[in-house]
Amino acid sequence: MSRTVAIVEDEPAIRDNYAEALRRHGYQVAAFASRSEAKAAFALKLPDLVIIDVGLGDEPEGGFDLCRELRARSATLPILFLTARDSDFDVISGLRLGADDYLSKHTSLPQLTARIHALFRRMDSLAAPQVRESVFRLRELTLELERMRVTWREQEVALTVTEFWMVHAMVRYPGHVKSRDQLMREAQIVVDDATITSHIKRIRRKFQALDPAFDEIDTVHGAGYRWRA
Repeated sequence: MSRTVAIVEDEPAIRDNYAEALRRHGYQVAAFASRSEAKAAFALKLPDLVIIDVGLGDEPEGGFDLCRELRARSATLPILFLTARDSDFDVISGLRLGADDYLSKHTSLPQLTARIHALFRRMDSLAAPQVRESVFRLRELTLELERMRVTWREQEVALTVTEFWMVHAMVRYPGHVKSRDQLMREAQIVVDDATITSHIKRIRRKFQALDPAFDEIDTVHGAGYRWRA
């Protein structure tokens, strides 16, 4: 089912131009010339996203008022201002009222549609079921996040807290290179590169003490380390 985008814009030519562009991208479009007209329609059903001009007819800040009303009804409805009022004061005012984005009418249509697509992607991500990744399993390794416990071939690896978080950083994204700075952030430490290298060496030794054939951690010279995918 296609998404419904509402446009609240008092200038007919601009309103029609945006509406036609969005229809070409597959959106259903509901267009309104005034705050009162939009408010009456929204009372029946909210759209999936709203684009609002700040000045609406004889209401210089009608768009701000509409944004405030919409945000009071829905904390998650994507709201985007598209207006000639692009001073820092107006931008800050719109964002403080709860708008998700604030664009000038000088913004190109491709950029506008890209912002709309991005807002919908964010909404889809928030709506997706969240799986609590408390246990990671990869081949012979099991990492239990809540217990801060790592086992290899069902034998516990005696890692320090710092070593645990470094392993976690690599195992969570196997095959991805983690730089020394990223490993430091994950472990919440500030040390030099040589110290990170020492931690990695100790981690390898602890796994190899349980399995002499252990070879899961790759060194990517000049870049960092990764857990094999």
